[in-house]
Parts: sequence; structure tokens; C-alpha cells
Amino acid sequence: MIPDISSAIRLQTIDDRVGVLAKEIAALPKHIAEIEKKMEGHQKRLEIDKAALTGNQKERKRLEGEIQAQEQKISKLKGQMMDAKTNDQYRAFQHEIDYCQNEIRRIEDRILELMTESEDLDKNVKAAEAALAAERKVVEEEKKQTQARTATDQSEMATLMEDRKKVTSSMTPSVVSEYERIRKGRAGVAIAEAVNGRCSKCNITLRPQFLQELKKGDKIMVCESCKRILYVNPPQSFEDLVPESVRV
Repeated sequence: MIPDISSAIRLQTIDDRVGVLAKEIAALPKHIAEIEKKMEGHQKRLEIDKAALTGNQKERKRLEGEIQAQEQKISKLKGQMMDAKTNDQYRAFQHEIDYCQNEIRRIEDRILELMTESEDLDKNVKAAEAALAAERKVVEEEKKQTQARTATDQSEMATLMEDRKKVTSSMTPSVVSEYERIRKGRAGVAIAEAVNGRCSKCNITLRPQFLQELKKGDKIMVCESCKRILYVNPPQSFEDLVPESVRV
């Protein structure tokens, strides 16, 4: 196998790994954005629950003020009733007092309903606050892990790119250009192994004569179908397969 082919295989291995790292680096911020968006949804839910609880408390306070106003009105009516000159006037005052007392009972019933609702709302708010605090810790931890993973990926990618420069500098410039051209047009894969008489990428059967030429490994050849650079891994020799300890 000529050196350029060996180098191209190494180059493809580097490019494959760089592609994986690039996707991972791009995906990690999206992952953080998704979990932050989810947390924002929980924050809004908490704000709604808090607003409902605040509204409940304001309504109870307003109704308590109405009860106080009705009680003051009753007190005033009782004072006026003492000065009534006729039975009709007396009954009219009593009717007004009865109405006010009924209003007080109605308002008290509503306050009891609001108090029951308030208990549930208060539980919801406390549960939401606890859940949000726990989720915030998880998000912060994931952020730290993501930042560490990104830094590791970027460091590995920098090392790979240095290796890539070394590999390409050792290759014939025209082969590097051909490799890059094919890689851009073939989804990042510029070189493929011929296995069992077929291109391992497009799975097209190679012509016998073409395959024989390819096995010589003395020149750059491309698949007649997908146009990728092809290579054949030569079989191991018997000596390569036998451990040194048992060789004669």
C-alpha cells in the first residue's frame, strides 16, 4: 500500500472523529437551552400560582372590609331603630338589619371558600418553589458538566487538527486536494475499503480487472460508482499471525 493511501486512511479516521466532536459541541448548548426553557416554564407556573394566592388574599381582605362596613351599618340602623316613631318604621329598620346580617353570612361563606382555596394554593406554591429549587440545582450541575465536556471536546479537536496538519503535510498535495474534493461531495467520507470485491460504502461490485489493479496498491484508484478513493487491506502473513514466543 502506498504511503498516500495509508495517510488518507488516517486522515479519514481523524475527520470522522472531528465530525463526531463537532456535532457534540454544537448539540450541548442546545441541550442546555432546552432544559433552561423547561425551567422557565416551571418558573412561569410558580408565578401564576403566586399571583393566584396573592389575589385570593386580596379578595379575603376586601370581603373582610365589607363585613366591617355591614357591621357598622347594622350598628347605625339599630341606633336609628330606637328612635322609630311607628311600627312600620321599626319593621323597616329591622328588615334592613336582617338584610345586612344575611350579607355578612354570605360574605363569611365566601371567605371560608377562599380560605380553603388558599390552603391548596399555598401548598402548590411551596411545592413549586421546592421543585424549582431542585431543578435549578440539576440545571446548574448539567451546565457545569456540559462546559467541562465542551472543553474536553475542544481540546481533543485541537489535538486532532494538529495531527491532521502533520498527516496532510506528509502527503502528495494533489492527493490531499483529491481527498478534500471527494470528502466534501460524499458526506465527509472520501476513502473506502474494498471488502469481498465490493466498495464498502456504495456496495457496488468491483470489476475483476479493476479489483486486481486495486490489490497491487501502487496507485490511487477511485470507485467507479461513488468515486471514493478505494483501498484493499492486504492479508496478514503467517509470521504476523504467529506470536514471537512460538516462532522457530
